[in-house]
Amino acid sequence: MKLTLRNIRARPVLLPLERPIVARIATIKDWPLILIDLETEEGITGRSYLEPYIPRTVEYLVRALHDLGALLKGTQVAPTELFDLARKSLHFVGYEGLSAIAVSGLDMAAWDALAKVADQPLCELLGGSVGAVRAYNSNGLWLQDPPVVADEAAVLIEEGQFSGLKLRLGRDRSAEDLETVRAVRDTVGDHIHLMVDFNQGLDFAEAHERLPALDDLGLTWIEEPLVYEDLEGHKKLAVELRTPIQIGENFYGPQALHRAIAVGACDYVMPDFMRIGGITGWQRAAAFAGVFGVPVSTHLYPEVAAHVMRVTETAHWLEWQNWADPILQKPYEISGGELHIPDVAGVGLDWDEDAVDQHLMR
Repeated sequence: MKLTLRNIRARPVLLPLERPIVARIATIKDWPLILIDLETEEGITGRSYLEPYIPRTVEYLVRALHDLGALLKGTQVAPTELFDLARKSLHFVGYEGLSAIAVSGLDMAAWDALAKVADQPLCELLGGSVGAVRAYNSNGLWLQDPPVVADEAAVLIEEGQFSGLKLRLGRDRSAEDLETVRAVRDTVGDHIHLMVDFNQGLDFAEAHERLPALDDLGLTWIEEPLVYEDLEGHKKLAVELRTPIQIGENFYGPQALHRAIAVGACDYVMPDFMRIGGITGWQRAAAFAGVFGVPVSTHLYPEVAAHVMRVTETAHWLEWQNWADPILQKPYEISGGELHIPDVAGVGLDWDEDAVDQHLMR
């Protein structure tokens, strides 16, 4: 059965974070989401959500999504065609920024609808199978005192018997970062993979001075030490350091990923679904990474991420957070250090409408 787009409904919610984000560049206590329902004439609804970080951006994205719904009303729900139509409609304002984010939200909802009408989990529609995906816990370990971070690390391991954790660095003194990593390692043991993320908090001079001290700590990767667009700086660090450099959550579209890999700016990549172009953009980007043999991890959106990782050639790690769980009827199961895809049609997103009403941004 073919699907025809009837309407796009976008609703913003604001959820309190159990563990507030405390990074070098920002502190965030409440997490905005935009819930997207792509309604069709045939009665199938595709669902997705966006995580735009800052509540004040919500107004513009909701308006853009509603505009896309009006523009594409009556169009067949064929995700790759909708993706290209939506992007071309925004050509004059550019393919990056908020316009790209809105198109990504539309794309993820369209793929969900298509999988539902096919009565298949999304991963099966994409050519894979239902199963589990290796994940690391990214739910905390922000810029707090070393003993606090170490204690929290033990808790995070037990949340899903994880074999990997990500902690954030970028304290005023490099020695405090080193102390934190060592305290976490002493707590969780040598068998746990540790990733560290600077959240773009350093300039090149700081990174050149501070990062070599991390090389002997057995880290899985060092993530975004510099501002995301500094590919040349990341390239220099990738050459200097033994620890792999991870970037990618700020890639706008597959071409950005290709440029970063081609110039040698990183060892690993981790696209974000709202910037890379949803599922369509991910597939195109992951193909580039596969050609170069570069490991691909995910950023946020664990439900969609699990499905596409089942069909990604160089799949590496899934980043797990439960930040959207409060508005989901049935959050995904996490156990044995893996996220388990439910055997249901589509992605498996259904809103808890009582929770949505409670947290709705009015």
